[in-house]
Amino acid sequence: MKPYSKVIKMTKTAVVAIGGNSLIKDKEHRTIPDQYAAAAETCKHIADMIEQGWNVVITSGNGPQVGFILRRSELAAHELHEVPLDYCGADTQGAIGYMIQRALYNEFNKRKIEKHVASVVTQVLVDKNDPAFENPAKPVGSFMDEATAKRRAEKEGWIIREDAGRGWRRVVPSPIPKRIIELPAIRALIQHDIVVYAVGGGGIPVIADSEGNLEGVAAVIDKDRASALLADSLNADLLLISTAVEQAYLNYGTENQKPIRKMTHIDALNYMKEGHFAPGSMLPKIESCVNFIRWGRKKGASNQRFAIITNPPNITRALNGEIGTMIVEGFPIPPPPP
Repeated sequence: MKPYSKVIKMTKTAVVAIGGNSLIKDKEHRTIPDQYAAAAETCKHIADMIEQGWNVVITSGNGPQVGFILRRSELAAHELHEVPLDYCGADTQGAIGYMIQRALYNEFNKRKIEKHVASVVTQVLVDKNDPAFENPAKPVGSFMDEATAKRRAEKEGWIIREDAGRGWRRVVPSPIPKRIIELPAIRALIQHDIVVYAVGGGGIPVIADSEGNLEGVAAVIDKDRASALLADSLNADLLLISTAVEQAYLNYGTENQKPIRKMTHIDALNYMKEGHFAPGSMLPKIESCVNFIRWGRKKGASNQRFAIITNPPNITRALNGEIGTMIVEGFPIPPPPP
């Protein structure tokens, strides 16, 4: 240990799910150096959490990065083999993990903190009978004209769909995550106060055969769902979902838009039923936060779980309750006495 290093006592655990804007801020900043700069900025705020005593496990999205690999693979197909989707997930976990490891190491070095970071290439078990395999809906890869799309579909066995007038794309299943295969390794690292990057992109989806052997599948797991599963499996105190907006809103995008600063998981369930959150955007984030709290309640977790939704620059302020949306455990109102 360096003589000038700070020793931080870790007392609580958080899973921090960083969104695409934590790596790619806009269409003009997609290069690897741009992605690293964005990751380094987010890691400053994560380092603030760690200095406050949080043991942090980081997850992330990987959609654009997988898209880049698929496109390179397509362009090089006349010379090299194409890369299967599960291997694209593994590749991006390694690359994004490297960015986060280096960015946090450098941030710790500036702050004179003796702390280490490790990435875990993570497989996530899904059910081979999940209904999502009968109805693939997650677009991946490049836009194609109709003729090219149909030719690839026939040759590769792809399912293709027209995407909002922008062209044709391959679609794959998005099954529900069931179990994190590398969970014991992640736990062991946390127990040694190591910051972990895991379940990148929702994890590499795998199915098990009758003998328990694993096989990768062409699918995409929602990273917020997988992050909630990881947080529950670790019995974390906090699930923090970092996204592009400061907080969630009621009536988002309308003249009646209203920020939600704090709500119970029961409030959140009611707002979901009322249609306040957009599918494919805020809805899966709210659902994941609610599930994290409900699962803890169901198993009788000893800690008081809570969740936060905010953007990277406001992580510290959100932890202090100054901004962001905080979701806490709520209790149903008992029926009136007879």
